[in-house]
Amino acid sequence: MLHINELTYRIEGRTLLDRATVGIPAGHKVGLIGRNGAGKTTMLRLITGELSPDDGTVGYPKTTKLGYVAQEAPGGDATLIEWVLEADSGRASLMAEAETATDPQRIADIHTRLSDIGAHAAPARAAQILAGLGFDETAQNRPCREYSGGWRMRVALAAVLFLEPEILLLDEPTNYLDLEGTLWLESYLRAYPHTILMVSHDRNLLNRAVTSILHLERGKLTLYSGGYDDFEEARSEQQRLEGKLKKKQDDERKRITAFVDRFRAKATKAAQAQSRLKALAKMKPIAAQVDERVVPITFPKPDKMLASPLIRLEGVEAGYEPDKPILKNIDARIDNDDRIALLGQNGNGKSTFAKLISGRLPPQKGQSWSHKNLTFGYFAQHQLDELSEGRTPLDYITGLMPDASEAERRARLGAAGFGFERAQNRCDTLSGGEKARLLLLLATFHAPHILILDEPTNHLDVDSRETLIRALNEYEGAVILISHDRHLVEACADRLWYVGGGTVSPFEGDMADYQRKLLEERSSRTSREVKAPSAARIDDRAEQRRIAAERRAQVAPLKRAMSDAEKEVNRLTEHVARIDAKLADPGLYEREPDTVQKLSIERGQQAKALAAAEDVWLQATEAFEVASAEAAG
Repeated sequence: MLHINELTYRIEGRTLLDRATVGIPAGHKVGLIGRNGAGKTTMLRLITGELSPDDGTVGYPKTTKLGYVAQEAPGGDATLIEWVLEADSGRASLMAEAETATDPQRIADIHTRLSDIGAHAAPARAAQILAGLGFDETAQNRPCREYSGGWRMRVALAAVLFLEPEILLLDEPTNYLDLEGTLWLESYLRAYPHTILMVSHDRNLLNRAVTSILHLERGKLTLYSGGYDDFEEARSEQQRLEGKLKKKQDDERKRITAFVDRFRAKATKAAQAQSRLKALAKMKPIAAQVDERVVPITFPKPDKMLASPLIRLEGVEAGYEPDKPILKNIDARIDNDDRIALLGQNGNGKSTFAKLISGRLPPQKGQSWSHKNLTFGYFAQHQLDELSEGRTPLDYITGLMPDASEAERRARLGAAGFGFERAQNRCDTLSGGEKARLLLLLATFHAPHILILDEPTNHLDVDSRETLIRALNEYEGAVILISHDRHLVEACADRLWYVGGGTVSPFEGDMADYQRKLLEERSSRTSREVKAPSAARIDDRAEQRRIAAERRAQVAPLKRAMSDAEKEVNRLTEHVARIDAKLADPGLYEREPDTVQKLSIERGQQAKALAAAEDVWLQATEAFEVASAEAAG
């Protein structure tokens, strides 16, 4: 069990943790949430011992193995698979000693220990984790130094997952993952056998991969059962009840005070007045629930709307080296009211396409046309590291508003969440969320016609992500969105384009269809791996046939489970569609408002049931396809 007792930590005069206390039972999966800058990462560093608290303790059994993703991304000549395997220093040490040991007893002890820890199966397990995070067999055998920082952080994540610690600490693990990697991680964490404490602002991940939510607010910790949606519901109910209790208590205070003021001087009532004064003194005040205000994100309207299309591409090729295009045969059109999300694995060319349409990368072949007055706003995750450490938000806005008054500059910064003091903080002291807000302000300052956002939600807390969704839906220009945040894509995009196979093409379907496509591709890869020749394959063909027959016998119930799960998905989908059809009737809201409320509640329940049913169906499909491949092999 992980115990956090009366933990207090201050930084630069600000209290991040104020006698925070919580107990997390072994095996629980907990999502740690809170506003940007609340102290979530600090708490993880206190648990690991990287920081020392001002007061209080962090406790867990001495033999417990703690896992935390290293801050430094791996580099050097070691291959990815080697680097992950070397993360288990105990196994690596035993393997090295096994090569040099000469004492028979010691050799026997080493091999017994290696067998106990499953050392010989470790390479396959490490390869499976790397594959889930987007590295195929060829990539796993390339040196770490050949990868960029984001890809190296995936390797660091793979290493800590490979260690399988009893307490796994994760800080925004999806920040460097594409959607496929995020879906794999979600599935992996759901099946993880030990304790997880994970900082995340991904609503889908917090709803599907954890069993509890730990809320850090004003230095205090509160543990809620269930996923993020359950937390929101419980939190709202708690605030409602506490609001009622506070009003009741305030009324009682007024009544007691009025009694005392009226009868204190009367001898016959003096004792009762003194008694009530004591009761008033002992009455523990109920604090008013004041939500921490989320500063809205707003994007200025383009000064002059342009006629569609804004951009048209015909037979375009794009790349960085002559005669080596990354994307080919691109036929696309972007209109002034488009909301387009780009789907596809990292490395398929999504960022290349974004640079192409923004004019940062000229086409190598084909016809490209854009409106002559077209302007762009561009936000990319890597820009957070490019902010000058010594400059402040005020410095940046001054460069954009050289002729404006100090008050005008500060008003523009204040609207983006940078008050008087924060506007003068150096960029190297800003939180990730503050840096993201600053970059969004800079990217949209000149009211662009097309806004290109490449992973904009990394480092934004859940509430800030909701304000971003509102801002995008109210923005009057076009939006090109690259994001692994399914909630953001579903809430904002009305067109999906798939970047893969060396081109860009419309994706016919929604995010649920895309998730199924990813699962099918992953199952296909798994099938090929199962069928691939192996040095460890049994030579006895009769034994192989017997094993294959047993596997085929196992396929039948898996197929039935897959079919049943699919039927349930179809049933719930039709049910939700029928409710949507009823809610689409505008007259219903006037005729039967009570019915509308009931239908809305029912739709929410059915939508949640549908999401759960889809998970069951996806897992059943994967199990069936893998088992079928094994039986065929």
